[in-house]
Amino acid sequence: MNERLTHDPAKGAVAVHHPQPLDLYTPGPAMTVAPYGERQPVVWVPDAYGRMVPMPKHLAPAPIAPSEPRDLTPMPLLDPIAQRFMGAGLGGGALAAGVGYGVGEVISAAAGISGGALVWVAVIVVALRTPARAISGGKGGTVNIRKAVIKRNHFYS
Repeated sequence: MNERLTHDPAKGAVAVHHPQPLDLYTPGPAMTVAPYGERQPVVWVPDAYGRMVPMPKHLAPAPIAPSEPRDLTPMPLLDPIAQRFMGAGLGGGALAAGVGYGVGEVISAAAGISGGALVWVAVIVVALRTPARAISGGKGGTVNIRKAVIKRNHFYS
């Protein structure tokens, strides 16, 4: 039968395979072909490592807008609106104090009227209300007019 069914180990020196280098078949630097009319403008942008790399302008990120300059003029110590509110509060307080003082003066003057002043006021009122005949000694020209209206109703007349 067949005597070669099993594997026999090599009976001599083992030949080592040395592959040929493939440098002949490696492609060179890639040459992009872009017709002159279709060439896009190129901009240089920084990559993640800080190196500048070329990129077509239409693919580049939008430029960062410069920030507006800050206003560095010194600010007032108090806010102008707060100053207005404070001035209105002080003015309103002064007005209220003045009105309160005036009302207090009127009330204190009314409370300070003495009994003698009230007597003089009473004398003046009585003098104004007395008839002229009492003042002139009874020689006044007083005319009394009497009018009588008599009205009679006649039923069934």
